[in-house]
Amino acid sequence: MADTKGFFEEYLPHKLKKNPDLATSVNAVFQFEIEGAGIWALDLTGEGVVAEGKHENPGCVIKTDKATWEGILDNPGSAISKVMTGKLKVSNTMLATKLQKILA
Repeated sequence: MADTKGFFEEYLPHKLKKNPDLATSVNAVFQFEIEGAGIWALDLTGEGVVAEGKHENPGCVIKTDKATWEGILDNPGSAISKVMTGKLKVSNTMLATKLQKILA
């Protein structure tokens, strides 16, 4: 199973550094509120920055629990069913669809 903290602190920063065009192709700010794990901001409006804690003005807030999030990391295609069942809450669905580029 994927690890939430490892995803935000190691995997995602490394992926953005290796593929800087990912950030500019998404061009949005996301805030992840993962119950049982923490809060992270993903700023993809420039070079791509991942930071622990809240962002002042996220375009999309994603809320879920740690087990659900780690299940999504293992199987990104399951995110839609998690939204439909209420296990994953997304404040801006259109922006959230852009995360496929990051999670894939």
